[in-house]
Amino acid sequence: MEKHMNWVRRFYDFMTPYVSSFPREGCVNNEDLDLGMNQFNKTSFLRSSTWGFKYFKDNFIRLVLVKSKVDPSNFFRHEQSIPPVPIAK
Repeated sequence: MEKHMNWVRRFYDFMTPYVSSFPREGCVNNEDLDLGMNQFNKTSFLRSSTWGFKYFKDNFIRLVLVKSKVDPSNFFRHEQSIPPVPIAK
């Protein structure tokens, strides 16, 4: 396990010069868990907006609405996925 963690840390250090720092933004293809992550599949819109706006910018709200309609049970998820929100009918 330590071997793998060391590899991840070296990779993180290697990538640091290639990411923005102020403001810190993210790229979907490179998850930056320092931006935040889902907690036990019960992440709120407010918490997920921490990384959502950094990855998706102004599209985040639209993507939350789509996710809420297409995947309301949040079957497709990962550490920084977009959470569904209840939609009034």
